Amino acid sequence: MEPTAALLERAKRGDEEAYRALYGAYRPAVLRLARSFARLDSDEVEDVIQETFVRAFRALGGLQQAAAFERWLLAIARNRALTLDARKEQARRSAEQLAGESPGHAPALPPALALERESAVVRELVEEMSEGPEKETVRLFYVDGALSAREIAERMGVGKSAITMRLERFRAKVKRELLRRVLAVQVE
Repeated sequence: MEPTAALLERAKRGDEEAYRALYGAYRPAVLRLARSFARLDSDEVEDVIQETFVRAFRALGGLQQAAAFERWLLAIARNRALTLDARKEQARRSAEQLAGESPGHAPALPPALALERESAVVRELVEEMSEGPEKETVRLFYVDGALSAREIAERMGVGKSAITMRLERFRAKVKRELLRRVLAVQVE
């Protein structure tokens, strides 16, 4: 294999082969690092890998020393994994907090009725959204329901993490609306 310094110089000039060679050489190290984050599933690990290389290759012109490439690349990967991990943890905490805020004395709805009511809220909130990528993502995932987040990402030409974040924002909106409606009913 060609030395890293030579590959980096070629990659800085836009050489696709150099990009592929760098990706092939350093992907295993980035993969090991991303897998070390226990809360990340395999799709999220792949997202970390892709985002790491995209960011690194875009910023390659700022790298001064070829010897620092691996350390620099792994720092990018670590930061991407930490960010994704923190978002997952925040989403988990938000879900727990919302679940904890719901009144404990209200009788539980039968699962089928709860699902039907939640679906109605989802449809209403989707209809209220402005046209654009957010609405399209939510419609494909919740209303049509036939595509996974990864398939939607491929169809829309964006990373799976972008789709995941859109869906997380929408879920939070649905939870807030459901909580608002439950509290409004109890006040009546």
